[in-house]
Amino acid sequence: MFTGSIVALITPMDIKGNICKNSLKKLINYHIDSGTKAIVIMGTTGESSTCTYNERISTIMYALDFAKKKIPIIAGTGFNSTSKSISIISNLENSGIIGCLNVTPYYNRPTQEGLYQHFKEIANSTKLPQILYNVPSRTGCDLLPKTIYKLSKINNIIGIKEATGDLSRVNKIRNLINKNFFLISGDDKTSFEFMLLGGDGVISVTANIAAVEMKKFCFYMKNNKIIKAKKINQHLNILHNQLFIESNPIPIKWVAKRLGLIISDKMRLPMTPLKKCNQKILEITLKKLKLI
Repeated sequence: MFTGSIVALITPMDIKGNICKNSLKKLINYHIDSGTKAIVIMGTTGESSTCTYNERISTIMYALDFAKKKIPIIAGTGFNSTSKSISIISNLENSGIIGCLNVTPYYNRPTQEGLYQHFKEIANSTKLPQILYNVPSRTGCDLLPKTIYKLSKINNIIGIKEATGDLSRVNKIRNLINKNFFLISGDDKTSFEFMLLGGDGVISVTANIAAVEMKKFCFYMKNNKIIKAKKINQHLNILHNQLFIESNPIPIKWVAKRLGLIISDKMRLPMTPLKKCNQKILEITLKKLKLI
């Protein structure tokens, strides 16, 4: 459940900025039908930072209800406050989620000892499996391999989403940790090389609109069919790059609306709509890839 193609799901909103349950249900069914391995709800791509505490919980519960146990749900439960992360996880303890994705505390810029104590405290508060999430470009702090190693010794810390894009980190982490510890890419454009070096899968933005292709890509990588996987990766490479033409999730929400997966590409401030010039670029790409 923590390997292969896992989608970092967008959070659909209506034109007023309210979370759209109909579109959320449609997205979840799309991933069930496409064979996506699991769904991350309320992660970075899910705009958790502009959703309220109660909206996070309610959206996760909606997802569980819509999924009907046909696809596993991983909840984004990271805050820059240890106590808030513990609080939201306690509300989800018996909900049916298969695990929690916890981003490193943003803005605070804790030390490595602070990061260790943060994740240790969270893990000790619950029986739910915990996935670390390291994305220094957004958070302003970097969870270093030695700290990851220390945390991997805690029983219910079972893996990491490594979104640095630094491929040299894969071997550094893999050489330190137990083989049962999941090493998951959080960067679509380097996911081929990441898995080639021993990664277990990818928590993908691209999978929001190319779910079948990402599923096949990960399947081929895990079954050592590298040539087939490389062909898919080359096909999707332009999307991997252009979906970050502006800050995520601005482009992916626009594309999802363009493809009819959601009713609106609405986001909450400070996130703003995709620029017209970038809409044109993505429109050309979608036609080139025969997605429209």
